[in-house]
Amino acid sequence: MNNKKIKILFMGTAEFGIPTLKVLNDNFNLDAIITNYDKPSGRGLKIKFSPVKKFAISNNIKYFQPRNLKDQSLTDKIKSMNPDFIIVVAFRMIPKSIWQIPKYGTINLHASLLPNYRGSAPINWAIINNEDFTGVTTFFIDDKIDTGDILLQKKIKLNKEINAGELHDKLKEIGADTVKKTIKEILNNSLIKKKQDHDGNYKTAHKLDKENIKIDWNQNCLEIHNKIRGLSPFPGARASLINNGEDIKRVVFYKSEYIFEDHDFENGQIIKEKDLIKITCNDGFILIKNLKIEGKKRMNISSFLNGFNIKNYKIAK
Repeated sequence: MNNKKIKILFMGTAEFGIPTLKVLNDNFNLDAIITNYDKPSGRGLKIKFSPVKKFAISNNIKYFQPRNLKDQSLTDKIKSMNPDFIIVVAFRMIPKSIWQIPKYGTINLHASLLPNYRGSAPINWAIINNEDFTGVTTFFIDDKIDTGDILLQKKIKLNKEINAGELHDKLKEIGADTVKKTIKEILNNSLIKKKQDHDGNYKTAHKLDKENIKIDWNQNCLEIHNKIRGLSPFPGARASLINNGEDIKRVVFYKSEYIFEDHDFENGQIIKEKDLIKITCNDGFILIKNLKIEGKKRMNISSFLNGFNIKNYKIAK
């Protein structure tokens, strides 16, 4: 079979999907792209094109930005394209009226080893929970979130110092190769799909929000360290510094180390030692290596201490 005759519709928006787009464009007939509509962002509320839209424009691929995926006109348009596959990477929930259209099915790439870490933030939670392994999964989309039949998985061992951004960049490349293999094995009738187990006690990848990105200084050092690297560089692990009960500075921590050590300090106390900040936690100290005060630029700890007098600040409860 000539793979360039295999017509593919891609659906996605984020940077995570770019390597997959490149693989699809190089090896198959990437006929069209559906991506999210443009939204204003940043302080100036300027319209910025998504990475996927930029790829479509630079590679002269037709694209659509529907607001409503259940619009009948969109369904009719996709039917008229007659795609062999729809490939979905980091997108919205796809209605059945669309995912049932392709000849070979609609395939989603997910950044975890399903059924663990279903949800919107699998990369972050795998690190926060100090997993030894993670990976990617391709699966057929069904009418629920991340529950369809598994096609292929690629498992990798997790470096215990990797952060979420580094793991994101690693998995997006592994994911692209896994998507290509999935398509080829389906075309060759050599792939056996596997139903997901829905009854087990699996870990979930809850959506990150303003509450669960806050640091709990009553946790153990390793738990706090994993939260910092699991949320770095985005959205960042958050805390607040308070000066004499009045001046509050919101701070984002990006990189840390930790020391297991008995102490008699209250958890969350800031200790400055030369060019070093230690913050007490349940079983030792967190050493802050990289951070930023909200509204300021990110910096390493020595640069931060050169311009900020932390002497009278403590962690706000």
